[in-house]
Amino acid sequence: MTRKNTINSIIMLILPLYGIWPGRPITLINRVLWMIATGFVKFCHCLYILAHFNSQNFFNLIDCLCSILSHAKLVIKLLAFWINQRKFIEILASITDDWNDCADNDISMRLTMRKAKLSDRITYGIITLYTMTIFGYCLGVIIADADVTDQTIEVPFLNKVKFPFSIHTQNMYRFVLIVEFVHMLFSHLLIGIVNNILLTLVLHVGGQVEILQSWLSQLIPKKLENKEESLITATNKIIRKHNKIIQFSENIETLYAYIALYLFVSDIILICSIAFLIITALGTPNAVKTIMKCLLFFSDTNLEAFIFCYAGEYLSNKGETIGFAIYNCPWYNLRPKDIRVLLFIIIRSQKQLTLTAGKMMDLSLKSFTSIMNASGSFLSLLLAMQ
Repeated sequence: MTRKNTINSIIMLILPLYGIWPGRPITLINRVLWMIATGFVKFCHCLYILAHFNSQNFFNLIDCLCSILSHAKLVIKLLAFWINQRKFIEILASITDDWNDCADNDISMRLTMRKAKLSDRITYGIITLYTMTIFGYCLGVIIADADVTDQTIEVPFLNKVKFPFSIHTQNMYRFVLIVEFVHMLFSHLLIGIVNNILLTLVLHVGGQVEILQSWLSQLIPKKLENKEESLITATNKIIRKHNKIIQFSENIETLYAYIALYLFVSDIILICSIAFLIITALGTPNAVKTIMKCLLFFSDTNLEAFIFCYAGEYLSNKGETIGFAIYNCPWYNLRPKDIRVLLFIIIRSQKQLTLTAGKMMDLSLKSFTSIMNASGSFLSLLLAMQ
């Protein structure tokens, strides 16, 4: 069966579970279930903070803060996709149209397929990493299998939460751990999947820009594959493709702008908080257990910040190449009135393709260095407060 979408088939199967994929009858039910689940987890986080809000539990409060911020990512990403479902449908329709358009052109199909295969490899890597993170984070508590009948200890859970009911039996405790583990696994997977979709979409944009560049290199009439095709037709085709690329990138910006804004703030706090947990665990009896629990989570958070910043940098760089490709094509062999048409395309290409954090700042690799610098500053402050 011929492939018709850049987004991996595994993602297409998983997204309906979160009420995201359009056109599924179970979408509304899944949205209600996720709203109830996320609301209950937030309530349990609040109960834990109220019960442990003192200086002696500073380490545990930082751990709880990490859980709250990480869980808030899930809420923000779900809401962003639910609210902007129409934009997401437009993006999917545009991807399908792009695949249909390149079906009759070997060069276009090869470029599009190359980006799709790269997207597949990234998808498998992200799903594997985020799954391993949850197993590594939860393994210590699951193996410990604490005795709930021992009144001298506080029963450990996978997250720093306090449930509004009592747990008196081992079977009930194991059941709660299983439910908590499943919820954490699917929640963390969604966080990774949304990041993966962003990379998939910007890679698709990159493929379409490369197709546009190949058309520009063949713009001279004598090099057109179809001898009957006029220069005006070829230029109109290039303009339509350019407008479609701009519209596609704007839809990505609408879908991810406020997700990026939250991540820009939360990842700074998360990176410094997790680093604080790792550093303060050194020299303690549970050092190995704490470091193993936090290390993959720390890697995921850094990777997430890098993905968003790299996506913004990639979009910006690809947008700039359109203007360079027009300038480098043999425009000097064209008639003056045809050259004037190319000037308008160059002017339009000066409006960069960007990904912003809440439309307030462009995301780039420079933004990533800002996140790391800010995290280091807050880490120093936390260590001083210890």
